[in-house]
Amino acid sequence: MSIEIRNVTKRFGSFLALDDVSLQIPDGSLTAVLGPSGSGKSTLLRIVAGLEQPDAGEILLSGEEATAVSPQRRDVGFVFQHYAAFKHMTVRDNVAFALTIRKRPKQEIRDRVEELLELVQLQGFADRYPSRLSGGQRQRMALARALAAKPRVLLLDEPFGALDARVRAELRDWLRRLHEEVHVTTVFVTHDQEEAMEIADRVAVFDHGRLEQVGAPAELYDTPASEFVLRFVGDAVRLGSALVRPHEIVLRRWPSDGAVEVEIERIAVLGADARVELSDGDGDRLSARLRRDEFEDLDLTRGEIVWATASASHRDAKAQQTLR
Repeated sequence: MSIEIRNVTKRFGSFLALDDVSLQIPDGSLTAVLGPSGSGKSTLLRIVAGLEQPDAGEILLSGEEATAVSPQRRDVGFVFQHYAAFKHMTVRDNVAFALTIRKRPKQEIRDRVEELLELVQLQGFADRYPSRLSGGQRQRMALARALAAKPRVLLLDEPFGALDARVRAELRDWLRRLHEEVHVTTVFVTHDQEEAMEIADRVAVFDHGRLEQVGAPAELYDTPASEFVLRFVGDAVRLGSALVRPHEIVLRRWPSDGAVEVEIERIAVLGADARVELSDGDGDRLSARLRRDEFEDLDLTRGEIVWATASASHRDAKAQQTLR
């Protein structure tokens, strides 16, 4: 099912949550809605689900007007950050809930629940209660419950936000593989740049209720449409009058045209890379990321004075953006 969001505006009192947002989400895609807290991400998701109504604009599902359609009739599955599990029900009964209230035949329910528990790798946990599951297992149960009625759209609101870093990393890979199996149009909200870039086919970046840019992860990283996108999607630091990414900084022991004199404040070796913390003459701090072989060739030490410039690839990219 494709989703089209047309000129949607939403206010809560004097707060403008969404400001004339238009976004197309292709059928079968995995799209991340990325932005800082308060940027309108969750509000947009709730409007697509029918849990909120826009003040202006419309929602189309598979090309059909759905703005006034009730949530129950939108064929949408929704997963909240905090699972919303029924604590008095087993995993099996939680997953079966949507089918039970639809009064589906018992054998159909049993077959579908077994299929989903296998899909989310919870086959051995069907008779447990949510309190006896780990955070990652509860989230997988919530996903299975949302998929039970075979929705055509799956909406995930910060699905991994309450989990620790290791479990988040495991579930990112799992969600990507799950999507490749079920091919449901999936939209997930996150404030985690790495999560969005790693999982999604397309990323829509929001700030203060406005859509800043939408595109493939590499497109957002390489050709950001605004300074906000540049800074939010991957690290960016100011070098002289330019904004550059840490890996685009070149350090040399001699001055050159456009180079900025900097002092090395700290060095951290990070496996195959090295991070060099620097400060310029105005006391502004920036960070350069060098390949380990580059770092070792330079033989840098704390307290040294070196000169920093943007790499040739960064200058070429800026020149191409100017030409466009």
